[in-house]
Amino acid sequence: MSPDLRDALNFSFLPETGSAPVEWHISDDLVDYEAASQEMDERVKRIIAGEANEQVWLLEHPPIYTAGPRADDQDLITPDRFPVYRTGRGGQHTYHGPGQRVAYVMLDLKRRKQDVRAFVSALEAWLINTLWHYHIRGERREDRVGVWVRRPDRGTNVEDKIAAIGIRMRKWVTFHGISFNVEPELDHFSGIIPCGVSEHGVTSLVNLGIPVTMAENDSVLRAEFEKIFGPTTTS
Repeated sequence: MSPDLRDALNFSFLPETGSAPVEWHISDDLVDYEAASQEMDERVKRIIAGEANEQVWLLEHPPIYTAGPRADDQDLITPDRFPVYRTGRGGQHTYHGPGQRVAYVMLDLKRRKQDVRAFVSALEAWLINTLWHYHIRGERREDRVGVWVRRPDRGTNVEDKIAAIGIRMRKWVTFHGISFNVEPELDHFSGIIPCGVSEHGVTSLVNLGIPVTMAENDSVLRAEFEKIFGPTTTS
């Protein structure tokens, strides 16, 4: 086992003793991006005010492109293909759509560890551990955020991105989060240069030969989340 994978499996970002469980909420229908952003923003305000518990919100969006503050307009190859939304989360251009699990992670780091880098590492560990459930080795890269899978079947040094991370923070409460490719239409990524990285591709669980449903993968995500971030409760 590589040090990278071993470190991920053993990562911990648990809350302080006595904290309420994280609310685990799943939307079954596609959720409009602007509506989701507004709802997430309101939830974060309530967490900051002490009026709501931490939450992880799992959903899927209709096909869209989003652009973070550092996004290069030249990376938007086909701007008329899908709606494009400017967003305050970290990162550059990314795609969201059916078959991709988006998890908006709203945690109060004052109850955990006030360390942004450690939080991003915890999200990476969560995704790497989820992939390891399927015996897929996910890896992090020092020069690019997200989780990557080597593709020796396609050539030497070929690797694809299977999960993206883009976060924002307000008074140490996190929002936005991760996107994990279960079975999206991979051709939809061709309208952008995902996260500004042109020399590598994009993959998904199904593309890697793992015939898993969204609901099945949600169960794995939840189990692996609890190992790193602590208990959850269904909301």
